[in-house]
Amino acid sequence: MVEGILTSYFRDNTLVKQQLDSYNKFLEKGMQNIVDAHGEIETNVEGFSLRLGRIRVEKPRFYEVRGGYRDILPVEARMRNLTYSAPIFLEIIPVYNGVEKRLFSEVFIGELPIMVKSKACHLCSMSEEDLINIGEDPDDPGGYFIINGSERVLVSIEDFVQNRLIVTKEDKDVVVAKVFSTRNWFRARCVVTRSKEGKLTIEFPGIPPNIPLMLILKVLGMDEEQIISAFSDKLVVKNDVLLNLEDEKTENQEEAIAEFARRIATGQPEEYKMSRVNMVLDNYLLPHLGIEPEKRALKAEYLVKMAERAILVAYKKHPADDKDHYMNKRVKLAGELMEELFNYALQVFIRDMVYQASRVDARGRRLQVHTLVRQDMLSERIMYAMATGNWIAGQTGVSQLLDRTSYLATLSHLRRLISPLSKKHPHFKARDLHGTHWGKICPSETPEGPSCSLVKNFALLAEISTGVDEGDVEKVVKHLGVE
Repeated sequence: MVEGILTSYFRDNTLVKQQLDSYNKFLEKGMQNIVDAHGEIETNVEGFSLRLGRIRVEKPRFYEVRGGYRDILPVEARMRNLTYSAPIFLEIIPVYNGVEKRLFSEVFIGELPIMVKSKACHLCSMSEEDLINIGEDPDDPGGYFIINGSERVLVSIEDFVQNRLIVTKEDKDVVVAKVFSTRNWFRARCVVTRSKEGKLTIEFPGIPPNIPLMLILKVLGMDEEQIISAFSDKLVVKNDVLLNLEDEKTENQEEAIAEFARRIATGQPEEYKMSRVNMVLDNYLLPHLGIEPEKRALKAEYLVKMAERAILVAYKKHPADDKDHYMNKRVKLAGELMEELFNYALQVFIRDMVYQASRVDARGRRLQVHTLVRQDMLSERIMYAMATGNWIAGQTGVSQLLDRTSYLATLSHLRRLISPLSKKHPHFKARDLHGTHWGKICPSETPEGPSCSLVKNFALLAEISTGVDEGDVEKVVKHLGVE
């Protein structure tokens, strides 16, 4: 009976389903979402801008010196040391003084490596007999890329959950409330720390360490009475709040802004200080709540909740979160990793288009989209990361040569999961087998040595969802009456 159930399950679900599903989602939605996030590009040429529209990816092809473009299959890419990639076409609409010129607006912008057996792959719709006829192994699961003839796999990465408050107790009775605030592929780590003495400090990108929390709350527009009333009436909370307010010397918002500006832009002109303050508060402080100035009151309210949770955990009135619990973890699959890489490569491509527009205008030539586009700007960044494994944000070993020692070794490599923690440090708790691994992570398949329990594998029947847009969930929750 069990054998029949498993046979039926694997008839419809392959062991690399999570890789294929995430990459297909990247092709269908992820690329377009990244393009939409950039929207309209302002150039340095007066009255001229570029608007990004629809993006599409064709089937893999290769350019022969004699004969032009033709379709290419994975078996040929392996034998001829080629990259199994497909052309990307992007609608770039020139806007002259607010008027769009849509004539021939779709442009070839570069090449994208295609995952074998994904929706964009030629093998996707082939039968077992067709695969044998073209020289492919019908039992090959796919889920990998072919870069310069080498088979490479994007290994999934374990990461902390985004946009969720996690409060933990660190060494020396220090309590840390942190949230990995993420918006449009930009990630800001925002931390409120309560020291052993009860001092509350805040840390986020763009500011020096140990900035008092009360100073930031005043900068965000709260006075002392509003700060006191924003926290709960619990005695331990009030004591800590009054202690921190006593140490804060600024009297009002203007003085708080001046003190904050002095700390983050020492010795700079007044205009630069104010623009720096506005940029840091709007773009780097809890960006997932919004980057508009109107959201500052909401950000202040969120910081109050973070500080209150930290105080309650410090006094053991609230349990600390377990950062090793899998509820507080997420897995970056091939699709999410490709989104990060494509977003970075597209930013470089856009900057180059703006530079080319300035050059063309300086020479007095006519501004045309196809003359501003250099395809190698996008392709080179993507291919370099895929070929070397050096990903953005300093991550290494993301793209690895696929292990072909045996069929089981190949399947194991395609279901591997790595932790970003350093192998040099003990990290005893992070290496422990956690109860929440049950049904998700294999308890026995992990290498010996320094990588032990930092390199894991998915359980055989584990399924990974590719996630949904937060905005859609928010709409449903609001519709149900949750405030």
